[in-house]
Amino acid sequence: MPSRIPPLAITAYTATSALGRGRHAHVEALRGRRSGLRANDFTTTPLACAIGRVDGLEASPLPTEWAAHDSRNNRLAWLGLGADAFLDAAREAIARHGAGRVALLAGTSTASIGSTEAAFRSLEDGRFPAALAAPVLHTPHSLGLFLQEALGTRGPCSTIATACSSSAKIFAQAERLIRLGIVDAAILAGVDTLCGSVLFGFNALELVSPDACRPFDVARRGISIGEAAGFVLLEREGAGAPRLLGYGESSDAHHMSTPHPHGLGARLALADAFARAGIDAREVDYVNLHGTATVKNDEVEAAVLADMFPPTTRASSTKGWTGHTLGAAGILEAVISLLAIEHGFVPGTLNTEVAEPACSAQLALANEERAVRVALSNSFGFGGNNCTLAFGCAA
Repeated sequence: MPSRIPPLAITAYTATSALGRGRHAHVEALRGRRSGLRANDFTTTPLACAIGRVDGLEASPLPTEWAAHDSRNNRLAWLGLGADAFLDAAREAIARHGAGRVALLAGTSTASIGSTEAAFRSLEDGRFPAALAAPVLHTPHSLGLFLQEALGTRGPCSTIATACSSSAKIFAQAERLIRLGIVDAAILAGVDTLCGSVLFGFNALELVSPDACRPFDVARRGISIGEAAGFVLLEREGAGAPRLLGYGESSDAHHMSTPHPHGLGARLALADAFARAGIDAREVDYVNLHGTATVKNDEVEAAVLADMFPPTTRASSTKGWTGHTLGAAGILEAVISLLAIEHGFVPGTLNTEVAEPACSAQLALANEERAVRVALSNSFGFGGNNCTLAFGCAA
């Protein structure tokens, strides 16, 4: 088992999703049980499903100096950076530590593939049109390249693309870089936007629900896809800041799209998170579950929850509010876990009426007002790429 690690301070954090821009918008929507999901109005080819869409991106091009990076994904990143004064906090950290001592870690599963789709749809004599020809738009590292230029970091810059665990795993990478003395701070970014290949790809796998998703409901019918941008600033110290207590990662590689039937990877990730945080399951007040509302994922995660946690633990999936934001899900749900700690409430599991029997004792259907001192966030991606994050109150 891994050893306990020193906690890290989360000195700034924010999220933008279908619920709105910034922490306040998310708290208001969660407390008011107002979902961001709506009928699909994104694809020109009809697809009956619910989506979590961020409005206004089509009419909000990037500033002129970064026009070569202009894509829906980078527009959402820029919009998200401005919420909760995160951009100011990030630049202050860069000035304080030095540009070479701040890492920039991006988690995304599709990057700016929407621009690549658009380029192929509008070929001119077999070539991409000039407006979509910039090479930085057609690389999985497009998000990191844009943010590095916009923020001015000069430390390590990497992209993690491990499907739905992408922007959870960047917390683990950041902790290692800081603990090893390679950097003094890390800016974490998780951004994924809607695009045709994702919506129709998941639909081809028969995983998309025709209506708003119902995580852990016995009558669940699949996922609702959303988009989001989340940002976190990690430093060694920060007075009054919540803490990253630990993390656990695993790669069970059981199947390309189906979880291990006994949740082997999920169990390993949870156990390692407990070890690094120096806690056990009885000390966890809230678990933000991966909870995609697919039949197998929820069945396996429900069994793991029931086996590894006491009945008094509170747990929920918040994808009924935001949709499954894919590579951004890890950081978005980390932000929601931090909001649960900050505001002292457990968000329920929206749209769910009859819970999967295995986890019915722990699963919160309605919102609950209660102190949350330790919260976990699960992110379990395709291919068995798993990550659990542990967060705690300010020291």
